[in-house]
Amino acid sequence: MICNVSFARQTLLKNSRLSLLTLLALAGLLCLLATRAGATQSAAESDMTGTAPMQHHGQQTEQQAPQHRHEHSAQAMPNNQVGIDEKLGAFIPLDLTFRDEEGQSVALRELITGPTIIVPIYYSCPNVCAFLQADLARNLPLVKMQPAQDYRVLSISFDELDTPAAARAARKTYLTAMGQPFPEQGWRFLTGEADASRALTEAAGYRYLRQGNDFLHPVVIFVVTGEGRIVRYLHGTRMLPMDLTLALTEASEGRLGSTIRKVVRFCFSYDSQQKHYVFNLLRIAATVILVTAGGFLLFLFISGRKR
Repeated sequence: MICNVSFARQTLLKNSRLSLLTLLALAGLLCLLATRAGATQSAAESDMTGTAPMQHHGQQTEQQAPQHRHEHSAQAMPNNQVGIDEKLGAFIPLDLTFRDEEGQSVALRELITGPTIIVPIYYSCPNVCAFLQADLARNLPLVKMQPAQDYRVLSISFDELDTPAAARAARKTYLTAMGQPFPEQGWRFLTGEADASRALTEAAGYRYLRQGNDFLHPVVIFVVTGEGRIVRYLHGTRMLPMDLTLALTEASEGRLGSTIRKVVRFCFSYDSQQKHYVFNLLRIAATVILVTAGGFLLFLFISGRKR
């Protein structure tokens, strides 16, 4: 009987060690895959400067919309004058002045006092600018931050022909589209002179070109800190509330505790190819397996000492 018990105990310990080794091997494989994916992502993001913007989602084909078509491929950019050169870490000039919805002069410094989403558009845009702002109107109510207190949105026209009346009309359109109260100070609509618009967009690496009454331009927004430092670009006319929330979190500059910020960055990372934040499934799975394996090893150690 004693021999049978001893044999059963040895078999259990042997199987436990095999299970532990399997868990550790699986965790190691997941960690390796997560590390390689992170390295690939970092290399891709560091090479983003100077690349052409991707086609926006839902772009119409040439047969569907032969006029007013916004081109975003490198071949369609005349003399490479249209595109986006991401300048992460650069500062936009906060002393630039624009006109608000009532025609009053206002400096960016007065409006950018915390995390700010800057939306380069023009109000007579026949398609993508309206789609972009409509998508913001859909997503902003879902952002878990307080507009006008924790962050602000600035739609800034780069068309010097746009008027404060057009800005007021846009404000009414998109604030109404939200379907719920949203503070007017949380989303401002600005117009300005060509020099001011050009200085702002050049600082952000945003290149556009007038063609008659319309413009060729990238479809992108960028997020800055209260000091005007660019921390993130978000591309296309479709985005997720999580994209906006995490970009604004990055722009908070220490307003969240360092531990919370590290946890957020550990769980999510920015995919520079798909232009949005993604959940680090491999990293989280490897961590869970390592913790489980460590707990199992501790259990075996304590059980062995008791015997």
